[in-house]
Amino acid sequence: MDITETITIEDRYCGPPDSANGGYAAGLLAQHMTAAPQWGTWTEVTLRAPIPMGRPLPINAGPPATVADAATTVMEGRILAGDPPEGGGVPPVPLAQARKASRHYRGLTSHPFPTCWVCGPGRAPHDGLHLYPGLVEPGRTACVWEVQPGHARPDGIVPATSVWSALDCPGAWTVLDEGVVMLLGRIAASVEAVPDIGDECVVMGALIGVSGRKVFTATSAYAPDGAPLGHAVATWITLPGSRPVA
Repeated sequence: MDITETITIEDRYCGPPDSANGGYAAGLLAQHMTAAPQWGTWTEVTLRAPIPMGRPLPINAGPPATVADAATTVMEGRILAGDPPEGGGVPPVPLAQARKASRHYRGLTSHPFPTCWVCGPGRAPHDGLHLYPGLVEPGRTACVWEVQPGHARPDGIVPATSVWSALDCPGAWTVLDEGVVMLLGRIAASVEAVPDIGDECVVMGALIGVSGRKVFTATSAYAPDGAPLGHAVATWITLPGSRPVA
């Protein structure tokens, strides 16, 4: 195995309490797949097992690039060539409408993982992204990402991993409701820019379709001037025992 380096995901970047947030982890692998950010390049990451936190995980440069925990492959990534994945790109709504939608976020009353790095209402005020995606119409969510110093590196630059994170959960909340529990199975994203600390960004989610236990979604994030920060398409897997998604 060609081990080039390792990654260690801090506990603060959790999704479920005992594993990493899928969007953040996928963005971290994407970052390690290239020497420098490839703005506008679509990268697909498949999550094959819960991603441990707090200990080094070896990366095999591939291709495909893989991250392992002992003998188990937990993530696999590849650069996508050709056209963007079908369904990518969710048009934005005005900031005021996104803020209004967040007030009706269903996760405030029922959340499967309330300490999630991206959408958990149980995080401390300045820890986590605090994205609260509320429905603007059936199958489409909107929320506001208020970019905090804690979303940036020590040098004040917001990394692409924060954009990957923001492109995660707003898709799931197009269908999440009490009794529905899903985990991210695959995400393909294109990061075009990063925001600045203090920006108020609009993040959108849209339902593409449902097939059995699989739910397909799209997400987009926009800077305050309306320029896209990134787009993603994702496949979610409902867990055994979850209420089915209609």
